[in-house]
Amino acid sequence: MKELTILMPCLNEAETLETCIRKAQKYLHDNNINGEILVADNGSTDSSIEIAINNGARILNVEKKGYGSALIAGIENADSSYVIMGDSDDSYDFSDLDPFVKKLRKGVDLVMGNRFTGEIKQGAMPFLHRYLGNPVLSFIGRLFFKIKIGDFHCGLRGFSTSSIKSLNLSCTGMEFASEMVVKASLSNFKIEEVPVTLYPDGRSRPPHLRTWRDGWRHLRFLLMFSPKWLFFIPGFFMLIFGVSLTSVLFFKPIQMFGVSLDIHTMIFSSLAVVLGYQLLYFYLFLDFYTYKFGLKLKYSSKTVISYIENFGIMFGIILIFIGIMSLINLFSLWQELNFGPIYNPIYTIKISIITFLLIVMGAQTIFNSFFIGILNLKIYSINY
Repeated sequence: MKELTILMPCLNEAETLETCIRKAQKYLHDNNINGEILVADNGSTDSSIEIAINNGARILNVEKKGYGSALIAGIENADSSYVIMGDSDDSYDFSDLDPFVKKLRKGVDLVMGNRFTGEIKQGAMPFLHRYLGNPVLSFIGRLFFKIKIGDFHCGLRGFSTSSIKSLNLSCTGMEFASEMVVKASLSNFKIEEVPVTLYPDGRSRPPHLRTWRDGWRHLRFLLMFSPKWLFFIPGFFMLIFGVSLTSVLFFKPIQMFGVSLDIHTMIFSSLAVVLGYQLLYFYLFLDFYTYKFGLKLKYSSKTVISYIENFGIMFGIILIFIGIMSLINLFSLWQELNFGPIYNPIYTIKISIITFLLIVMGAQTIFNSFFIGILNLKIYSINY
């Protein structure tokens, strides 16, 4: 087995690929490292494949489209202890990989390049990426996952091959960069950074990266892997706000900034209760799902899940029963009036709001409890 694979994803990089391969070969030769250059070609229609072969690189043809697809295939086919991946557009210097190799040899699972602690040459990174996209997404990643990484999306990074293979990476697009960091963190891998220099790429055509599309895909991935921020926090505050405002408005209107908040506001605050309550269930679902399928080592809602699975259906039935009793009482009062005009319609509507709120939340509780039970089923193989 070789010590190091230098992995380059490639899609029509004929202008810069030879330069990248030669720099990588120089590094391997000058440092007497047993390694190879692996070019994961993602359907090039120019002379990239021919250039790679002529310069002694190993070619891997990856039919499934996408930046992540090329890298996943390359990692799976790497026959080495370590992999250093980098774009083949000559924006990184493959002849200067010592900081990565030294940390990998010391047992670091994932070594990230950091362009902000290193250097970004003039014209190497668009203004929007440098001052908004990368800093904001990296901040969100640090906030959500408590990872001390300053540059989530650096394309130059090294890792232990066996460690990264164990993560079962699956994102096919540019969000692959975030997936690797997030899953490595959730698996308690040792992650460190080294400063790197980003150069203007040597291509005459625009880059494959699409600012808003790929930025959204990164953000969506970070949110999906952080149910606390996606569901729990907005759900909790929405539920508290809705319950508080609905309770106050049930007894009396509120005067605020010259505006009277009454029954119409109560309708919308009850909607906040329903939405907040369901968001908290979504948090439980995703928290449990990510644990169940090995995406993280433990889940914080284990006790709550257990109570809901065992008692949730009964609690939901109780809520619905109370709501139905209230509905029957309202119907009886209306019947006493011979189904005519109601003397105190505001109070009756308020009671109706609470009644329907109890019935809806009861139904939510029952069906969500069944869904949690389905998630918790153990599937046994049956031999026929």
